[in-house]
Amino acid sequence: MENNLRKQDQFNEHSYDLHANWYNTLYPEKEQKIKVIKSLNSYKGSINHWLQELFFKCLNPFTKDKNAKWLTLGDAYGHDARYLLDQNIHDVTASDLDDSFLKVSHEQGFIKDFSAQNAESLRLEDNSVDYILCKESYHHFPRPYAALYEMIRVARKAIIIIEPQDPISKMPTLLYLANLLGRINDRKINKIWKNRFSYETVGNFVYKVSEREFEKFAAGLNLPMIAIKKLNPNFWFPGSEHIKADRKEKAFRRILFRKKIRDFFSCWGILPSQTLSIAVFKNMPTDSQKKSLIEEGYRLVEIPKNPHIKNPSY
Repeated sequence: MENNLRKQDQFNEHSYDLHANWYNTLYPEKEQKIKVIKSLNSYKGSINHWLQELFFKCLNPFTKDKNAKWLTLGDAYGHDARYLLDQNIHDVTASDLDDSFLKVSHEQGFIKDFSAQNAESLRLEDNSVDYILCKESYHHFPRPYAALYEMIRVARKAIIIIEPQDPISKMPTLLYLANLLGRINDRKINKIWKNRFSYETVGNFVYKVSEREFEKFAAGLNLPMIAIKKLNPNFWFPGSEHIKADRKEKAFRRILFRKKIRDFFSCWGILPSQTLSIAVFKNMPTDSQKKSLIEEGYRLVEIPKNPHIKNPSY
């Protein structure tokens, strides 16, 4: 048992090293990093930029508070922090496991503040920031739940996770077949559920999220509410940063058509959405923020108070 735990700890450290070195392996020279940062300023109006805006639109109900203090996690070169700064939010810290790329971003004036942070062990005080944004990074973590508890410890108001959705709980037919085949031969499940075990080149298992696991997470900590938005933004392809998001472009028209079909299927529960934006609140949001969340397409899930805790001391 002790040896198994030691191996797990060793894998965590190995995973951290792989991810910390990933962008330095891709862009070892400072000039290469600068080129990437400059490309982020020039890709506006492209298909890639349009797709990223679908993600960032989920933040609209939160960015109305210009005085809030934000932390972004897994923000390799500060792209998420830059978006928040562009919304006239002044106190934004970009963070990643390794801050060498963020240093260059800071030198180039792309971001303001930055920090090297491990999401699973944040070097920050309790309730020291208002919001934590973890966009397309959670699925890289070797111990994602450790990161969740760290985020909720450090955030004062809410954490926002934007990640691919695990489809199994939303596809009863697939779930039924998986259960049936599991009784015969577990390996046969993989033939119908192709991405049951997905891994990315950097070395991580793709940890997709579900609505139910965040309901349980909030209930376990006696938190008041979560908000869930479904979206379908996963139509990126190589070279999309060089093609305009213009209906005159055939590639863009194709994406609009495919997205319209997927949105229709997701709306009627035929297929799950590709991605979820999930906000977990430490305190009940105000009525105006609830209204903004609903207008942005979020579904609000109020978590019942634990009836066995009369006078919580926290």
